[in-house]
Amino acid sequence: MNSTEDLHARVALTWLTEPGTRLVHRLVGRLGPVATLDLLLDGGAPDETLRTAVAARLHAGDPRAVAAEAVALTDRLGARIIAPPDDEWPAPLGDLEGLVLPGASRKVDRETAPPLCIWVRGGWPLGEVLDRSVAVIGARAATGYGVHVATELGYGLADREWTVVSGGAFGIDAAAHRGALNAGGVTVAVLACGVDRPYPMGNSALFDRIAETGLLISEWLPGAEPLRPRFLIRNRVIAAGTRGSVLVEAAARSGAAQTMHRAIALRRPAMVVPGPVTSALSVGAHELLREYDRTRLVTGLAHVLEEVGRIGADLAPPARGADRPTDVLDDEAAMLRESMPRRGAIGADALAARAGVPVRTALRKLALLEELGLVTRRDDGYALTRPQSSKG
Repeated sequence: MNSTEDLHARVALTWLTEPGTRLVHRLVGRLGPVATLDLLLDGGAPDETLRTAVAARLHAGDPRAVAAEAVALTDRLGARIIAPPDDEWPAPLGDLEGLVLPGASRKVDRETAPPLCIWVRGGWPLGEVLDRSVAVIGARAATGYGVHVATELGYGLADREWTVVSGGAFGIDAAAHRGALNAGGVTVAVLACGVDRPYPMGNSALFDRIAETGLLISEWLPGAEPLRPRFLIRNRVIAAGTRGSVLVEAAARSGAAQTMHRAIALRRPAMVVPGPVTSALSVGAHELLREYDRTRLVTGLAHVLEEVGRIGADLAPPARGADRPTDVLDDEAAMLRESMPRRGAIGADALAARAGVPVRTALRKLALLEELGLVTRRDDGYALTRPQSSKG
């Protein structure tokens, strides 16, 4: 458990420097949160960019006072703050220490360190529910096809006792959350704002349901606004905290696709549902399949479970059509059936000659075909069995 002083320092640092800042995370690991906060407030940050950012934020208030107020507000909300080494801290988030995105030039792509602390609203232990979780993410302006697929995946995963994780947005995110809720399962919404002001407001009823039966989580203090960069910063938690991510619809420029880039870099299963090639919301998804060998095409729950489940325990059945009586025929029986006249009957001798098999073999195989209901024996020989027409 964290001491009160350590926890307050982590909250203050989160407000002072924004989540994901690598240098701050390294300082906390080396000095501890209290000493790191003291160092930054004394202007001793070992990087000019960080010193400038801290100095600018200090004009907005005293970090220690802000932290104390945030902790008190968290208690009034019935929420909680967790941090390493709390028992419910999700250990997989530690993998973010080694996350390197190729060609990263933007701050949101470079500053991808693990969270210093997380706000949690809901009764489940966070580490426990994320231990068996899958992210289902995608476009906000989703099509009917995408909403249907995301809902089915959310329901199916929850029905198999997997936690469904998403970002709470309109479209694919909301469909995945609702699918899980409809199955009576657990779903987690990872927010880019305070847990007291979930965004978008149009999903308020959905967020209330999630808080009652699942979890709302965030790296930002209560009251924090959903600023655009925060969504991209938030996405690394979705990618790292789950066993794998499924993308359902994404345009060419998509925040959901950025989550997939993080999942790929973390070597998590990265799954993509294909869509119509005529749809603009398929472009981002299909480009991921083309660009990255590590992405896997999935078309339903069975494929997803095979990717994230235990080896050998959740293998998807091979795709095949419905079983037919002809599936059990060997080459000789199949040739005899194909050699039958489309109309009328034929004797066994003539059929054997036409099929190029011995008469004894023909008689034996004809008995099998008759048993399967594929041919009918008549007084004048053998005839193909005609399908019975249904009568209304």
